[in-house]
Amino acid sequence: MIKCVIFDMDGVVVNTEPIGYKANGKLFKSLNIVVPDEVYATFIGSSDKNNMQKIKDLYNLEHTREQLLDEKYKYYYEVFDKADDLELMAGVKELIVDLHSNGMKLILASSAAKRKIEKVFTRFNLHPYFDEVISGEDFEFSKPHPAIFLEAVAKSGYSKNECVIIEDSANGIQAAKAAGVYCIGYTSGHGLPQDTTGADVVIKNFKELSFLTIQAIA
Repeated sequence: MIKCVIFDMDGVVVNTEPIGYKANGKLFKSLNIVVPDEVYATFIGSSDKNNMQKIKDLYNLEHTREQLLDEKYKYYYEVFDKADDLELMAGVKELIVDLHSNGMKLILASSAAKRKIEKVFTRFNLHPYFDEVISGEDFEFSKPHPAIFLEAVAKSGYSKNECVIIEDSANGIQAAKAAGVYCIGYTSGHGLPQDTTGADVVIKNFKELSFLTIQAIA
């Protein structure tokens, strides 16, 4: 019986990927580099610090990773704060409320920085529903490495078999499976296409999930 649901954030709880795409576009332009979509798609689900290191290495930039992170966040928060069309994914708040009201433990395990997570949680009043919030910035290795999900399982107090992970990115799904946890892949139709074939099951709408359907996952 499932007792804990572990959520990714970007692309699962909230549709921030268009904001990230726009902000990163501004960053890349300032660096005078062109990052093709097929390369950018491989960054989704991985932490910002790891992605900036990849950018530095791929394009032989003289900037330090920390300098690139500072620039990235400058553009990101500028776009985030001005975005009046930022929304939670359709049906996800209803699912979160349903799970929480029925006593399911909820954990957020996102590659996003703590500041980014805090902005999203404050904007959409998500703090009351989650028992733990884990940021990828605290880990040396990012998704597809399973470290963040192994930590989430440990913090849940339950076994891997009593946890479920909801992910939308190929990196996140690989991390979930590497952690040995049942993974629900989510395809919203937003953002760049991701390979979800590694997930145990794939949904396109959160109405497909509920406390009862998740609790019954073997």
